[in-house]
Amino acid sequence: MSDFAEAFGRSPDVVAHAPGRVNLIGEHTDYSGGFVLPMAIPQRTTVSLAHRNDGRVRAMSMNVAQREPITFELGHERKQGSWIDYVQGTIVALRAAGHLTAGFDALIESAVPVGSGLSSSAALEVGLLRALRQAFVLDLADVALAKIGRAAETDFVGAPVGIMDQMASSLADAKNALFIDTRSLAYERVPLPTDVEIAVLDSGIAHDHAAGDYRTRRKECERAAELLGVRELRDVDDVGRTASLPAPLDRRARHVVTENARVLEAVLAMRENDPLRVGRLFDASHASLRDDFEVSVPGVDRLVALAQAHPDVLGARMTGGGFGGAIVALVRQGRAGEAAHDIARAYSSRHRGHARILVPEGKA
Repeated sequence: MSDFAEAFGRSPDVVAHAPGRVNLIGEHTDYSGGFVLPMAIPQRTTVSLAHRNDGRVRAMSMNVAQREPITFELGHERKQGSWIDYVQGTIVALRAAGHLTAGFDALIESAVPVGSGLSSSAALEVGLLRALRQAFVLDLADVALAKIGRAAETDFVGAPVGIMDQMASSLADAKNALFIDTRSLAYERVPLPTDVEIAVLDSGIAHDHAAGDYRTRRKECERAAELLGVRELRDVDDVGRTASLPAPLDRRARHVVTENARVLEAVLAMRENDPLRVGRLFDASHASLRDDFEVSVPGVDRLVALAQAHPDVLGARMTGGGFGGAIVALVRQGRAGEAAHDIARAYSSRHRGHARILVPEGKA
């Protein structure tokens, strides 16, 4: 008997999937209207769903200890402070966008690690929306789907995220980077340079976007833009202007302005098949996140340093919102698995931490 049948006594009508993502470069720029460069990772969230003939939703997650359906009525969603809020928030945002559904049963199972900066929440939102789109034949394009997923997280869950995560989960693949202008939502797939591949390692230090530090950084960026007289920090072309700001706003703005420039340069370097240049940009991005934006933590810094010192690694940086989570490294083709093993082993032996290899998949 399947898990769905065991939970709900019948078979699902549809099964949908959505991937997590790793952001190659462009961190903390999306909520300032800037540029980002994520790609999908192999790990994904699966949503199995069946119609109901009433207005009730029953949802169960295979990733929590208490594997029992949680029930709520459509139109009576109430925040509960757990994973079910992402389901409720998605329904609320979908309804606000003019799309109506009947009740349903849903089983959620995810291989995207929570708290690693790899968008487990966006994968849940997009996976659920894909299942609902298929089950209820909703007229919902991929970009619109991403917007609804983001609204669920910001307006209902209360995490002040930009739109990169949902755009990546909805549109990215695991072979190309996805260059996104988060103001216009224009996007383009950009192949990685030849002769390199990506390694992703989870530091084991969890973060939470709904917590205060992430929210504080966003408010600092908004205040910096206000003081500079621009709509968003995306509109600052001259990084020298940030020096007029009081501390720490000067450093926060300097990171966003230089990070946007690094994304544009990384896209150009990829098009010109210049992996060494991309690697240097990875390193510079991490230094800016650590020193100017102050969102890294010592354990992640140590993991990045070990990666940067590896002979097969061209560059490495923290990825995701920070305060824990994962790192991404640009590695010579065919060496990502071995390099990731070396880095994880060194991290464990020298720093008493445990780094889990996520990409290449199956190399842990």
